[in-house]
Amino acid sequence: MAREEAQARRARADARGAGPALAAHVLRDSSPPPGAVVAGFWPMGHEIDILPLLRALAARGHPLCLPRTPKRGLPLDFRAFAFGDRMAKGPFGTVQPEEGAPAAVPGFVIVPLLAFDLSGRRLGYGGGYYDRTLAALPGVPTLGVAFACQRMEVVPAGPHDAPLDAVATEAGVMRFREAQGA
Repeated sequence: MAREEAQARRARADARGAGPALAAHVLRDSSPPPGAVVAGFWPMGHEIDILPLLRALAARGHPLCLPRTPKRGLPLDFRAFAFGDRMAKGPFGTVQPEEGAPAAVPGFVIVPLLAFDLSGRRLGYGGGYYDRTLAALPGVPTLGVAFACQRMEVVPAGPHDAPLDAVATEAGVMRFREAQGA
C-alpha cells in the first residue's frame, strides 16, 4: 500500500524545473567528496531528473558510473559512464551502460526512491538491489533523490533496509547522519 501511495504522489509532482533545482541544492549543500566516483542512475518514468546534477558533477571533474542491474538477489554492478557513451536497455525499463563498460567502485551513491521519511529511511521499488549494494559499500556516502512530495511521515523499514545519509529534493537537502567518509 505504501508503494502505491508513493507512486501516486510522485506521478502528481510538478517536474518543471525540479532537476536543475535539485542539482543546485546538492552542489551547494551536499556535494560529493572531492574526486569521488559518483554513482548515479538514468532516470525513468516519473523519477526526478538527476541528469542536470550528473552533468554538473562531471563538469567539476567527478568520474561517473551507472548501475547495471544483475539477476535478482545480487547487488548492482557499477560501470563507468560519460555523457555520449552508448547505452543499453536493462531490466525493469532501466537504461544502463553497455556490456563491456569498465567496472567502477563508487565513492558516493545517488539513490532513487519512491518515498523517504525524516529518519533517513527510503522506500525502494521492492527488489532490494540498492539495499544489497549499500550493504556492500559500508561508509560510502548516500544521497537519496526525490520530489519533496515523496516524503512520508513513516516509511516502513525492515532489518535489511539501508538508511540514507541525506535526501535531496527540488526544495532542498535534508541530512540524517554524517557519512563516515564525508
